[in-house]
Amino acid sequence: MQIETSNWSGDGSFTEALIESLKEHGSMVYLRVEDAPATHADTGYQFISNEVFVAFASTERVETIHWFGFWPRRRRILEKEMSLNSLEQHLANVSTIGPCDYADEGMLQYLRTERIVPPYQTRGYKLVELVRIYEVEAPKSDKSSR
Repeated sequence: MQIETSNWSGDGSFTEALIESLKEHGSMVYLRVEDAPATHADTGYQFISNEVFVAFASTERVETIHWFGFWPRRRRILEKEMSLNSLEQHLANVSTIGPCDYADEGMLQYLRTERIVPPYQTRGYKLVELVRIYEVEAPKSDKSSR
């Protein structure tokens, strides 16, 4: 699996747990994590927004079709081994992740909050972490572009 985290600051403990869970799953070929532009911090709270882009492995099969009912022709069909719906079900069964807060056909969204009280301080802050998972196409390798 190709993992790209160059545009991610590393903030967010839930995002780290999510990435570790996705790494263990074998049906992905590409994983990219980025900080979303909505990340914001102020007195009393910190809002972390991360975006995760995944590409699933696919298998190729050859199917024979007939043009005009009698000319045989073969075509190649790529079938993905997993979809966002099946990823949602898989992550819901992981104890550290749980069910997502919002899901549609193109995105999964998780929202987690926790209260952080640093040592030797009287006031803490609220940490709000938003993680969105999108499905993308796997980037082409250098070998295929030559």
